[in-house]
Amino acid sequence: MSAREPLRTNVVTQSLAQIGLCGLFLLTLLAAIPRSFRYLRETTRQLWFVGAMSLTIIMVCGLFVGMVLMLQLYHVLSIFGGTSASGMVVALSVYRELGPVVTALLFAGRAGTAITAEIGLMRATDQISAMEMMAVDPIAYVATPRFLAGLIAMPLLCCVFCAMAVFGGHLVGVTWLGIDNGTFWSNMTAVVDVRTDIVNGVLLKSLAFGAVVSLIAVFQGFTTPPTSEGVAYATTRTVVASSIAILALDFVLTAFLM
Repeated sequence: MSAREPLRTNVVTQSLAQIGLCGLFLLTLLAAIPRSFRYLRETTRQLWFVGAMSLTIIMVCGLFVGMVLMLQLYHVLSIFGGTSASGMVVALSVYRELGPVVTALLFAGRAGTAITAEIGLMRATDQISAMEMMAVDPIAYVATPRFLAGLIAMPLLCCVFCAMAVFGGHLVGVTWLGIDNGTFWSNMTAVVDVRTDIVNGVLLKSLAFGAVVSLIAVFQGFTTPPTSEGVAYATTRTVVASSIAILALDFVLTAFLM
């Protein structure tokens, strides 16, 4: 046995232990949801923070993703004489894959890290311990509102991203490349299916990604060591773990839903 094998075993064991603890933390969050209804104002504030404050990056990135996607697809489809189908392919690509996945990655980088850093600083400055001493449940007051806010905000942000991506594709395809406006919209509306593309692709995936990213962000914030270095490492782990979870979950959901 080499010297690296025990190290690899420890890494695998620690990773499995973290997954198990995260699952138990999810059960704690779900059990605290009824108690969190007393703090609807805090939930609303977090919804504004993670949702409305993320609109700018979501809209800008969605616009440019649609524009770049249209440019690439127009070049490829022109080889086969199928440029009229560019709008249809842009819509299907955005609704089924790019919209939920890219929105979730942006959400993890912007809102997920902010949630982890905020809760980690509360842990480092003993604010959570003070809540416990004052008989305030930190799970119901701190963790659950942020989890619910991410769960609600993610589908809404995904819809905005998809709308901006289709608008960007229309802007490049019709205004710049000269695709007929009626052909662009008629091909898109004829192929896009509400259940397969909108419900399964946009809503269900974005709900799952929102739950995963919010859970990881809150869990990392609550379990971070109460030091500035611990908070920095926790925010990094949030981005890494969320990105891996999003891409892995996307494969699983695509295999079952499509």
